[in-house]
Amino acid sequence: MARFESLDAWLNWQEKLHPRPIDVGLERVTGVYQQLAIERKKIPTITVAGTNGKGSCIAFLEAIYRAQGYKVGAYTSPHIIRYNERIRINGNAVTDEEICQAFTLIDSVRANTSLSYFEFGTLAALNIFASAQVDVQLLEVGMGGRLDAVNIIDADAALVTTIAIDHVDWLGNTLEAIGREKAGIFRSGVPAVIAEEQPPTSLLMSALEKQSLLLQLGKNFFYQKQSVDSWDWHSDEQHIKELPAPAFKGEHQYRNASAVLMTVLSVQWLLPISESAIRTGLRQAQLMGRFQLIPGDKRVLLDVGHNPQAVQTLIDYLLVSFPNVKIHAVFAMMKDKDIASVVSMMREYVHDWYLAPLKNPRAASEEVLMNYFQQQQINSVNAGFTDFSSAFNAAKSNALQGELILIFGSFFLVSEYLTKFA
Repeated sequence: MARFESLDAWLNWQEKLHPRPIDVGLERVTGVYQQLAIERKKIPTITVAGTNGKGSCIAFLEAIYRAQGYKVGAYTSPHIIRYNERIRINGNAVTDEEICQAFTLIDSVRANTSLSYFEFGTLAALNIFASAQVDVQLLEVGMGGRLDAVNIIDADAALVTTIAIDHVDWLGNTLEAIGREKAGIFRSGVPAVIAEEQPPTSLLMSALEKQSLLLQLGKNFFYQKQSVDSWDWHSDEQHIKELPAPAFKGEHQYRNASAVLMTVLSVQWLLPISESAIRTGLRQAQLMGRFQLIPGDKRVLLDVGHNPQAVQTLIDYLLVSFPNVKIHAVFAMMKDKDIASVVSMMREYVHDWYLAPLKNPRAASEEVLMNYFQQQQINSVNAGFTDFSSAFNAAKSNALQGELILIFGSFFLVSEYLTKFA
């Protein structure tokens, strides 16, 4: 018998079930996975880890494999509007009923094993993909890699995007320490694609120690822009010319797309793909909240970037796409993020700030945020709003035609806009 009838009830319970919201380690989740006895044919799997760019890479992979005609399962996090977005089959979020059925099964076999919110979701995704008999499953690491629940599956190819300082309480406070954790998804004899030309040494050494098939940007594969709408890609063995520009904006998306191409081509023996499907997938990939522009006389730009590396790519994009445009920022961040660096980086590009309160225990309070602005002597900060809507409406009323309202700093902030105003 099901413990709960609704998805919301399941999720509210899961949030309180485990003593720690983030609890790295594979012993508990592996034990429950084995009890689920998913003994169907092994599904070809690509796992994606990294600090920034994971969602974009999954979206490109998803679109390319769908263009080839494969049945594709994609597991990502966090969601922006609905939890169901985390588990997709052929681009469509699965239903509440499917997730609840998976949760019920997991609950029935876990006995006294306590699982976190993310572990429940990961097991549900794997069970749903197996039941649907997808041709390929794309798994996004939630945090780190080595001890992340996704890593209970041996991937047929592993892709690591960029490495930056984030989640220091769990992953370490140096790039080398974080790189070592991300490398936990590598396996012996399996392609290990690295989307950086100068990654942490620990990432490279881990791939070599595990005897993975190391494929690094700038060493084993390359890309070169030819024009605004065209770029070339090549490896030691293949050359693809005049590719369409990636569907997502920002120069960094060429790096992401290039690593995706290397990943796809590294498993051609398992999942054959045509050049036509690659081109179609690059054009048709979809993703919310990454440089997402809402048109209008007062344009709105949404970006989920929440660490210095992601914010630097945002700045690069603003300089190219919105030069000399006055920017009004609706802002919030989680208290465990590097708020000081983000505020410092953005100060010269933002005309005025609007602090939007979030109903999330991890969110930095208005008082905490104001301290950062005061430390950097930034005075053009508007606060005292009761909710996101009042902060956004204040920014909109103060913006003139042709100016830009930038909503950034957190997935939760972008979710608020898309839920209430899109």
